[in-house]
Amino acid sequence: MSQAEAEFSEHGVQRRLGNAAARLVIVVALAFSTYQLVMAAFHPLSSLVMRSLHVSFLVLLTFLLYPMFKGGKLTRIPWYDCLLAVLGFGLGFYQWIFEGDLIQRAGDPTTADLVVGTIMVLLVFEAARRILGLALPLVCAAFLLFGLFGQYLPEAIAHRGYSFAQIVDQLGFGTEGIYGIPTLVSATYIFLFILFGAFLEHAGMINLFNSLALGCVGHTKGGPAKVSVISSALMGTISGSGVANVLTTGQFTIPLMKRFGYSGVFAGAVEATSSMGGQIMPPVMGAVAFIMAENLNVPYAEIVKAAAIPAILYYVTAFWMVHLEAGRMNLLGLPKDQCPDPWCAIRESWYLVLPLAALVWMLFNGFTPMFSGMVGLSLTAILILGVAFAARISGTAFRVVFWIVVGLGASAFAKWGIYPVLALIGLLVAACWRIKGGHKTLHTMKMSLVDGAKQALPVGVACAVVGVIIGILTLTGAASSFAGFILQVGEKSLFLSLLLTMLVCLVLGMGIPTIPNYIITSAIAAPALLKLGVPLIVSHMFVFYFGIMADLTPPVALAAFAASSIAKEPPMKIGFKAVQVAIAGFVVPYMAVYDNALMLQGEWTVLAVAYIVCKAVISIALWGAAAIGYLFAPLQWPERFFAAAAAFFLVAAVPLTDEIGFGLAAAFLVWHVWRCRRATQGQGAA
Repeated sequence: MSQAEAEFSEHGVQRRLGNAAARLVIVVALAFSTYQLVMAAFHPLSSLVMRSLHVSFLVLLTFLLYPMFKGGKLTRIPWYDCLLAVLGFGLGFYQWIFEGDLIQRAGDPTTADLVVGTIMVLLVFEAARRILGLALPLVCAAFLLFGLFGQYLPEAIAHRGYSFAQIVDQLGFGTEGIYGIPTLVSATYIFLFILFGAFLEHAGMINLFNSLALGCVGHTKGGPAKVSVISSALMGTISGSGVANVLTTGQFTIPLMKRFGYSGVFAGAVEATSSMGGQIMPPVMGAVAFIMAENLNVPYAEIVKAAAIPAILYYVTAFWMVHLEAGRMNLLGLPKDQCPDPWCAIRESWYLVLPLAALVWMLFNGFTPMFSGMVGLSLTAILILGVAFAARISGTAFRVVFWIVVGLGASAFAKWGIYPVLALIGLLVAACWRIKGGHKTLHTMKMSLVDGAKQALPVGVACAVVGVIIGILTLTGAASSFAGFILQVGEKSLFLSLLLTMLVCLVLGMGIPTIPNYIITSAIAAPALLKLGVPLIVSHMFVFYFGIMADLTPPVALAAFAASSIAKEPPMKIGFKAVQVAIAGFVVPYMAVYDNALMLQGEWTVLAVAYIVCKAVISIALWGAAAIGYLFAPLQWPERFFAAAAAFFLVAAVPLTDEIGFGLAAAFLVWHVWRCRRATQGQGAA
């Protein structure tokens, strides 16, 4: 664990174990990853049993890795945590052993069912508290109390009342509690894609991304900050965790920015803003994207299509802001001779792009995310092993052997399924075991499986515990009350409904991660927005987008806290600066609601998309200039207000606002250029 990760962790404090305890955790993590791969490849168990065993592994590994209290012993696993870990793991098999009986007596649980269900729900709550903090379990507990005692509340929000047995049966055994759709998605798509990202990271993808970013923009004005934006965007294509991105790419980019003149606060804010965009950056978006696809019953490719343009605009915003800040502070880039050659980096590690390219191609050609993930993961494993094996052969022979190995793997999966691929991987593992340096490659493979299992814990536990909220909302129908309120507001103004939904996302995001934030808000607000005429995917993306922005918004900005541990600056200052850097990004979801072509929804045309993208880019440019106070030269306050007004009119979607916005933008540009020329002429005369 790095120093920064020791100082800050998005997901609690992990134990630093050694000797037998560390080996135990490695064995459990390997078993977890192996179980998930077997489930994905062969589907030997029913859906509900697969989910329950997934949760049992989550509970087992969480209690082994995370202490009961942050100040507790971090170098050993106490006996009571071992007991809880084994208890949670064992109870997960209850669904498997008594599967037929549970189906027959559905809705009429026995005493044993109630005991097992209650303990399992409590263990999930405790796992969530340890790994995610108190906020999310408290929110879930409030919903649970509403389910148990909501009949005693005022009539406007009360329900008819449900017994303890009904609540436990709903939460502990059905498909709308802790084993609901989020857990299903965690146990299938999400785990595979987390493993995929872990394999690519261990194979050296981070170094490739950093080399490409440094080589392309490191020498330009404000180059170090632009490197942060580009490397985080590239990292976002394989990692769906914003805070994890901060703690990986940030170790390199934040010190680099500080060394070349950026303040620690601005450096941390740029990295936090850039890293959080990874959750909306295709093709491997955050876990929410997979849950959204399952909830909406649409192909994952549709979610990717809807997210693509907003994600690009998000990074255009960040890139533009650091460019303006560099101009305002007159910051230069790195010397050209200190920047790596991007083409050389591609020549050395080009093969790492193949799995990502294969994944994108498959997702957009009708293959399921699970099959695509299996192909990408298998191809990555074959590439890592194939490179190690073929490295003993030089020149042309190397390339021939390498391409034969890759071609065999890809064609075997496409034509004959998983078995020939497993045979090929087995042969490569055996070959690496016997060659010099092969053990290091096998260790890389092993640690990829271990790290993938560990990285899946916060996502999986969040998906399980948030099932409590879904179960209570489904049982009581409480979501309709808040949705009705949004509808009442929306009758007067769609903008106010959107503003209310955004505020709910930001407030919830102060205490809970993006996944439960999206699940809660989409269950309540998205149906109401649909009735107000907002397309389903657009309404869900709106909620998703602001769930991400919550991680940048003080007072609880997780990405800012992560960046502060590296930048050595107060997290609140980084959080407020991150909001300023991302301020133009706050308007993109509103533009998508008022013009669905921005997310390629509805009856869009290429011309319509080009128009809305052009309008968005101009608006982003104006917002950025107003926020930073610089364009071609420092802006005076009247110019900043004028630029902000022009940007606002371009965002608003009422008659004549576009015309007014374009006119104000043109007037602002002419005014600013004229003032810059006058200032230049005055300096020349002097």
